[in-house]
Amino acid sequence: MAKAKKSLTAVERRAEELDTIAAVLPIERRDELAELLTDQDVETLRHLVNRGMGDNTLRALTSDLTYLEAWGMAATGQSLPWPAPEALLLKFVAHHLWDPEKRAADPDHGMPADVDENLRNQGFLKSTGPHAPATVRRRLANWSTLTNWRGFDSAFASPALKSAIRLAVRAVPRTRGRKSAKAVTGDVLAKLLATCATDSLRDLRDRAILMVAFASGGRRRSEIAGLRREQLTVEAPIPVENGAPLPSLAIHLGRTKTSSGEQDDVVYLTGRPVVALNAWMAAAKIESGSVFRGIGRWGTVSRRAIDPQSVNAILKQRAEMAGLEPEEFSAHGLRSGYLTEAAIRNIPLLEAMEQSRHRSVQQAAGYYNNVTRRSGRAARML
Repeated sequence: MAKAKKSLTAVERRAEELDTIAAVLPIERRDELAELLTDQDVETLRHLVNRGMGDNTLRALTSDLTYLEAWGMAATGQSLPWPAPEALLLKFVAHHLWDPEKRAADPDHGMPADVDENLRNQGFLKSTGPHAPATVRRRLANWSTLTNWRGFDSAFASPALKSAIRLAVRAVPRTRGRKSAKAVTGDVLAKLLATCATDSLRDLRDRAILMVAFASGGRRRSEIAGLRREQLTVEAPIPVENGAPLPSLAIHLGRTKTSSGEQDDVVYLTGRPVVALNAWMAAAKIESGSVFRGIGRWGTVSRRAIDPQSVNAILKQRAEMAGLEPEEFSAHGLRSGYLTEAAIRNIPLLEAMEQSRHRSVQQAAGYYNNVTRRSGRAARML
């Protein structure tokens, strides 16, 4: 009885400690996490919060750590060992990357039924097939990162593990899914903006969100939701031949998914996006703090920033209003759409990457290659 009481106290203590980082790391399933995570897990998360790790990275890391702990308990009956032995890593791969055809003939192939049922009952498993290779690789990468942060050497780079993943992926080929089924290119964006035709607060805000997100290089939804007035700097107008100069703004990005925050990454807005952004900030009387905020039922502007998911919801709502299929678009479509549109307009790749802030030429070039391949001579042999 005393032991049970002590255990309950430890769980309650972890729950309270998770509360202290909830402002940076929102956690909906706090009590469940307190049961699954160990004292060392919680201390690691607190350390990363204090080190200033990006919010989205922390959320993903916590999600993967929780899944790993739940899987470890279901598969071995105990919390994850640190560092994990190579055999456990291979077991993880075998449980998550398997051949459905072989599973039909051999019930012992893949994740055991009791482990599957355990994870499914806790809400950690929803699909019936093997995991996507990208998901498995990401969880292994985060597992490796957490191991290194704890000061341990690991077996994640072992030839046996790399070979196991490679063979498993080859055995069950998958087509990589896109984050957004369709890119939000210039023509699609025009249709979305046409639904923001009034001077209502909601139309002004949504118009500014769509234009700023696209024109600033296809900014991620977290960057748009987290944008603050202090990140904006008025620049000298851009001269235009036979026309009025265009207004210009600089956005100082700070920490992003691919930067440390120590470097001052800057992207620029020119012309219509600047006009749209200024119109929203003037109407909402935003002089400092969060730029894009919630709007109440009676037209009151919140003091709090919108949630990153709201950017996705706004885009889908506008797509539906424009007569498009909402499920075909997501906020990431603005990012892929920016590079796709740049390729259509024959803007040099490196110039577009200066605005999108892509670090990988290979990744950015994929959008360009898809455009040129569709219209190129190689695709028109007949």
